[in-house]
Amino acid sequence: MAMGGQNDDRRLMAEINVTPLVDVMLVLLVIFMVTAPMMQQGVQVNLPKAETKAMTPLEETVVVTVDKSGKIFINKDEIPAADLRGKLTTLFAAREKKEVFLKADAGVPYGEVVRAMADIKGAGIERLGMVTEPSTK
Repeated sequence: MAMGGQNDDRRLMAEINVTPLVDVMLVLLVIFMVTAPMMQQGVQVNLPKAETKAMTPLEETVVVTVDKSGKIFINKDEIPAADLRGKLTTLFAAREKKEVFLKADAGVPYGEVVRAMADIKGAGIERLGMVTEPSTK
């Protein structure tokens, strides 16, 4: 029995309270889960389905899109079909890695897709990836 007013029950806590941290992290997780699908922008196309191996992008991805009506886009910017080769040549002039992903609507005539592929290759692009949706069996 200590006489001097000392209370042995009052000690400093050396533990970190992680409950507020967990709460904040869960709120951030929910926010990112809700906003992530909204961040994907681009031209809406109905992609063909195929079983393929995924390509890994080396630098900032350049996507050439041919939509159902035959319009051509580089990323989100619509361009005339005749300007595709020139725009890509200018865009890739300073790049070391030349890689393009081609998205074409399943309803686009085969000739238009081949014409776009020829323009892409004619612009000096070394790697051309065809974007498809996974096949469902």
